[in-house]
Amino acid sequence: MEISLLQGLLITLAVMVIALDNELEGFFIFRPIIVCPVVGAILGDLQIGLAAGALVELAFAGISPVGGVTPPDAVITSVMTVVLSKTANVDVTTAFAMAYPFGLLKQFVGTVTCTVFAFWNKLADAYAEKADLKGIYKICAISLCITTCIAGLITFLSVYAAQEPLKLLIESMPEWLTNGLGVAGGLIPAIGFAMLLRVILKGRYVPYLLAGFLFASFVELNNILPVAIMGLAFALADYYKNNNKQVGGSENEGI
Repeated sequence: MEISLLQGLLITLAVMVIALDNELEGFFIFRPIIVCPVVGAILGDLQIGLAAGALVELAFAGISPVGGVTPPDAVITSVMTVVLSKTANVDVTTAFAMAYPFGLLKQFVGTVTCTVFAFWNKLADAYAEKADLKGIYKICAISLCITTCIAGLITFLSVYAAQEPLKLLIESMPEWLTNGLGVAGGLIPAIGFAMLLRVILKGRYVPYLLAGFLFASFVELNNILPVAIMGLAFALADYYKNNNKQVGGSENEGI
């Protein structure tokens, strides 16, 4: 499949809106589970978008920026996973491994951009001393415009302008390399989820984890909806259990 100019522009526009939300953290539409289906819908294949969204979301579930450490960009990785899977006709796991370097590229560009923005701190301090809110807002607005335009430019070049070289590169890859990328693409989400569990998993939640794992692995299912419903049941049971303990504790304190 070849991406048309209109599709390239629509994906670029969508990424610019998503990149703005990523900076503001307003509606959290920058998560892969949302980005991938949007790109898939634009390319006319929502199924690939949903599959890629679930895969990439797991990979980035336990990754977040801490201090000056910037992780690979999840947005461009999500976009290129869907694009490569659709245009190169490869499975989602292989496409994800191929798309990961694009996230590293955006990470590098983002680090350089933020380093340049650091030179504006002196000007921002001057505005703050004068209580000039308009000046501070202007700096923030210019910074947002620059980061949004950079995200759009990288997306357009990757999705539309460079699609032929990327297609030739993928077609020239030997089978052993493609298979290796598929294995790596399947392992990365597991590592991401493991990193998340390392932070949030507590001893009292282990029974729920084991029950969900056994249910999903050994019970034949046509989809994951039963697993999600069981997870909701566990969450509600734990919520009401803790809520009753708090209510009971408050009553005892009152007595």
